[in-house]
Amino acid sequence: MLLSLLLISPIAVVLSSILSESGDVWRHLATTVLPQYITNSLWLMLGVSLGVMLIGVTTAWLVTMCRFPGSRLFEWALLLPLAAPSYLLAYTYTDVLDYFGPVQTTLRTLFGWQRATDYWFPNIRSLEGAILLFSLTLYPYVYMLTRVSFLEQSTTTLEASRSLGCGPWRSVGTVALPLARPAIAAGLALALMETLNDFGTVQYFGVPTFTTGIYRTWFGMGEQTAAAQLAAVLLLFIFGLILLERWSRRQARYYQSQNRTHSLAVYRLRGWRAWTAWSICLLPILLGLLVPGGLLLQMAINHADQPLTYSFIDLANHSLILAGLTALLAVILSLIMAYGVRLQPKRILHLSVRIAAMGYAVPGAVIAVGILIPISRFDNAIDAWMRATFNISTGLLLSGTIVALIFAYLVRFLAVSFGAVESGLTKIRPSLDEASRSLGYSPTQTLMQVHAPLMGSSLLTALMLVFVDVMKELPATLVIRPFNFDTLAVQVYQYAADERLVEAAAPALSILLVGLLPVILLSWQIARAHPPNP
Repeated sequence: MLLSLLLISPIAVVLSSILSESGDVWRHLATTVLPQYITNSLWLMLGVSLGVMLIGVTTAWLVTMCRFPGSRLFEWALLLPLAAPSYLLAYTYTDVLDYFGPVQTTLRTLFGWQRATDYWFPNIRSLEGAILLFSLTLYPYVYMLTRVSFLEQSTTTLEASRSLGCGPWRSVGTVALPLARPAIAAGLALALMETLNDFGTVQYFGVPTFTTGIYRTWFGMGEQTAAAQLAAVLLLFIFGLILLERWSRRQARYYQSQNRTHSLAVYRLRGWRAWTAWSICLLPILLGLLVPGGLLLQMAINHADQPLTYSFIDLANHSLILAGLTALLAVILSLIMAYGVRLQPKRILHLSVRIAAMGYAVPGAVIAVGILIPISRFDNAIDAWMRATFNISTGLLLSGTIVALIFAYLVRFLAVSFGAVESGLTKIRPSLDEASRSLGYSPTQTLMQVHAPLMGSSLLTALMLVFVDVMKELPATLVIRPFNFDTLAVQVYQYAADERLVEAAAPALSILLVGLLPVILLSWQIARAHPPNP
């Protein structure tokens, strides 16, 4: 319960700021930039919703219910773009598609164009460009959950629709998609939460959103209260998104009596249909991972001396230390909280743990504000008391330290590890607890010597997922990081902001390669749980 209250406290601080008085600053923000933040955020959510559903649902149906050349390969390869943060795509595609980039330079050479006014070329650094890149990196959330839903759908239900005269595509619209609606909605909610959390892409593209507004208000204007109130509005956006998804389902129920004695009937595609399906599945992988990854690799190879500098090694060490410590602490805290609920399944404890595990839905910028405000007040209070009592200045004890940054990571990503740990713990029969206790083992000994060895894969999954999420996290790191303690993600952002994309190639490629590890592990687990159809 204490751990849950501690992890909830940053969110409570942000929500309490709604009642604080910020003077004319908030009124100025409300009449000038707040409507723009709301409008851009709504357009981003609408565009990304359409993009991730179109890509995720279509590819999930093709690889699950159809057979064509490469379909088995696409089953796991379509998850790989999840490893690429959207801000990496923003930097690489801007370099390629800019006026002096290779694409436009080649077009001018081929067609003899001299000036930018001689032709029209879409501007990647725009709201539409941000929507496209978010869709390419976030569609795996929808794809993964929708594919699992398709795999678990009852074969008899689909066969009944076919016997009643429904063709393949009509069966999709009238049976398969309605049954998969909860999975689609869950994946869509995750994608939209990541969209609202993003800072690097929208900042680089010049699209004002809540996260950029929070950063500018805090550091540009020096107004903590107004920044907290912007964070509170963004938090209300997130809660509204969750409630809207729940309300849309209301009293609907989705029951599936899966018949495991029959495998799903697949459609074998040939000719132009097979090549169309192959192209549809290849395109998001190509644009979401292979093209930006190849460009980063080329830049890193062409400037091979950059990765060997001490700066790069220090940045890698900082990122690895933060990610490793956070992942280890997250798994330990998740074990304590999940095991506590198992031992004492009381409603209030269950509710507090669930609320504490909602941090993944809260953007990093919001959590950063909710942590820095109470920490700075605590540091100032201690310093004032020490000055008055002992004439000694303590300075900042917690503000701008690794402790504060790791705490922010824990609030943000504990839900990732908690879900994996809880899933592994619920698979252990309660009879093992009773047998262990009858042999004289305490609850702690039972957890360490009985449950932990049985949960090895779940603990490893939780560790890797949190590790990679911390490696990619940018908004919270930018706000809370200690002075002169940059990470790979921060350095990539700073290099890109200075238009030094060559120097950003090596750290960006490192983030991408590290991100591939848990995605491949996740793909392997899904494939093992659901063997492919013949």
